[in-house]
Amino acid sequence: MVKCTALFSVLSAIMLAQGPPLPIKRVVLYKNGVGYFEHLGPVHDKQDVTISFTSGQLNDVLKSLTVLDLSGGRIAGVAYGSAAPIDRQLGDLHLPVGDKSSLTEFLGALRGARLEVRSGATTITGRLLSVERKTRIAGGTTLEVDYLSLISDAGDVRTTELTPAFSVRLLEKGLAGKVDRFLDLVASGRDADVRNMIISADGTGERSLFVSYISEVPVWKATYRIVLNPKGGQGPLLQGWAIVDNTVGQDWDNVQLSLVAGAPQSFVENLSQPYYSRRPVVSMPQSMMVSPQTYESTLISGARVNGTVADASGAAVPGAVVRAYDASGNLAGEATTNAAGIYEFQALPDGPVNLEVQRPGFQTARVNNVRNGQNDVRLEVGSMSQTVEVNAAAPPVNTSTSMMRFNPGIAAGRALGSGAALGNSSETMKKPPVAGSGGGFGGGTYSARASMEPAARAQELGDLFEYKLKDPITIPKNRSALLPIVQSSIAAEKVSVWNERSGLPRPQRALWLTNTSGLTLDGGSFSVLEEETFAGEGIFDPIRPAEKRLVSYATDLALNVSSKNSNEQERVTRVRVLRGVMTQESEVREKKTYTFRNEDTSPRMAIVEHPMRAGYQLRSEAKPFETTADWMRFRLPVASKETATLTVEEARPIQATYHLTSVTSDQIDLFVRQKSIDRGIEDALRKILAQKAVVSDLDDQKSGRDDETSKIYDDQQRLRENMKALKGSAEEKLLLQRYTRQLNEQEDRLEALRKETKQLESQSENAQAALDKMIQDLSFDVKM
Repeated sequence: MVKCTALFSVLSAIMLAQGPPLPIKRVVLYKNGVGYFEHLGPVHDKQDVTISFTSGQLNDVLKSLTVLDLSGGRIAGVAYGSAAPIDRQLGDLHLPVGDKSSLTEFLGALRGARLEVRSGATTITGRLLSVERKTRIAGGTTLEVDYLSLISDAGDVRTTELTPAFSVRLLEKGLAGKVDRFLDLVASGRDADVRNMIISADGTGERSLFVSYISEVPVWKATYRIVLNPKGGQGPLLQGWAIVDNTVGQDWDNVQLSLVAGAPQSFVENLSQPYYSRRPVVSMPQSMMVSPQTYESTLISGARVNGTVADASGAAVPGAVVRAYDASGNLAGEATTNAAGIYEFQALPDGPVNLEVQRPGFQTARVNNVRNGQNDVRLEVGSMSQTVEVNAAAPPVNTSTSMMRFNPGIAAGRALGSGAALGNSSETMKKPPVAGSGGGFGGGTYSARASMEPAARAQELGDLFEYKLKDPITIPKNRSALLPIVQSSIAAEKVSVWNERSGLPRPQRALWLTNTSGLTLDGGSFSVLEEETFAGEGIFDPIRPAEKRLVSYATDLALNVSSKNSNEQERVTRVRVLRGVMTQESEVREKKTYTFRNEDTSPRMAIVEHPMRAGYQLRSEAKPFETTADWMRFRLPVASKETATLTVEEARPIQATYHLTSVTSDQIDLFVRQKSIDRGIEDALRKILAQKAVVSDLDDQKSGRDDETSKIYDDQQRLRENMKALKGSAEEKLLLQRYTRQLNEQEDRLEALRKETKQLESQSENAQAALDKMIQDLSFDVKM
């Protein structure tokens, strides 16, 4: 009984040191696996409170933890259990043993320690020399045997075999404690995965302590029920549920829960794991001589002044202009208060400064003799021409601690969330703390929350969407819950969807939903109930208000479907001639016919998903009711025991271009046979061919003149060479007369050829100009 009482006293002392747990009041779960948690509870005087986490939560908590004493107290510190690697903790014992050591390895690590060894009836005392393994042969069997060697106090070396009857007692002072610590560290791997964070609050009297952080949590899931034929003849009913899991280290007791359909950016940083950095080793210098140094003078002293600008009621005043003047009246800095009414100067001249605060609708306030530190300003309602002047009091100096003291009126809760008070009065302590709508707490939101409609209230949060449950919920740790979030009528049309490329043998029963609930429906699974029985289930993506979505839930066994393709050969549909280029537009037409047979006694509305194909244009009279990025959706009613068909005709345009200067007579004949040009275009093309023939004939004549001229030049060169060779010969006179006569005749011919060539060039240019004009002026746009 004495032992039990002592144990209870020890446990009570441990719980008292840790402090009472701080209850969770608000939880916000996101789709990216992150949860936002708020704790709020009372503290008295100097008190410690405890928040329990799992090891997986600790990293997120360390990088997001916010702690506020809402009633003038201060946070003295936050402590939590460290998680140093076990090999590092074992190393601190100076006991060279791993966390998975065998007996032989353990004894080897105790080399040099003083031991008492018993083996059977033999007892040996001394310092451990070695543990070694030897091979022994006995009865034809080879055995591996471990031997332990000791050096006795007399200096003898004694060896004994490690048998099952072997035992060791540790005689060295402090060694048994190290071994106990070693076993504690090894056994810690089996401890429950709970980390206790102790928050120390220091103050006077009853106060409220606010704690918030984010943590890794399971992703909450949405699931829906769609009732097609509810009693009473009303339209389809949509019921939505959220599956929530509490895997954190603390119960959720009367927690205000919000579920957000969105994924704010978040990441994991291993802050809870101690890190050790390897530093370089620097040798000691042999000698050191330092020359005197002259340093630059001060440029900016770095004095810092900050504070909050508030009105007479204590509410923050944003957009107020704060100017700082030095002792000589020179402007030293200017700042503007933010949304919380906070201003800050980072670097002001040393010594006192004077502040001037202005805001339209308020009297100008001047605060004199302001020094480095926090200085708050109150503005009175009035005109800027009116001035209120005060002298700043010297701030008190806290010599007992370096921790920052939270001011209850400045960034200590009033500006948190939507601006509702976080509870810094005795009235707050009398009422149960309730989560505020914007992250804060206070009595102002208590009555508003109590008047909410049943289930959950949904609202847009920018790109996110929130389901806020009306009533507080309770989920013990390591438990899950199914919570209602949607209860609303919804527009839904029951159809049968056929998509040939889906690979399914039958059309799918589907609902063409129109989100008339006014809420954003988060993506999730859904079940369909029809005629008070299960009809199927499916999954849909998030649906915004008024958005339409087609979702399937079953196979329609009463509807049979078949399809048939047909193609039409390429034919020219349009011919255009412009600026010397003829363009023929043709198309390949494809026709697909869907045939449906309804064997049920009730009619069907078939939805055909026909693929959108790049380059194809719709030519059929049937038009799609809806078009997506990949599909055209056609509606086709199919009566009971009847057959209905849908024909979708598409065309793929093709263009072919021809330069008129390159068109030949054979091509024109081919165009005529293919009926790809009409009679007018044919006549125009043949006129162009005739003019091209004229140009070609003139070019041929000119080319013939050029060839003849070239031959005459060659022959004249031959005659001149012969005349040079005749000098001094008997035939010189006779032949010179003959050659001279030939040259004269050739010169006459050359003169005639030059005239003819010039004339032919002129005629060719005129004919080419006429051809070019004919081509440029030719213009047709004919539909075939």
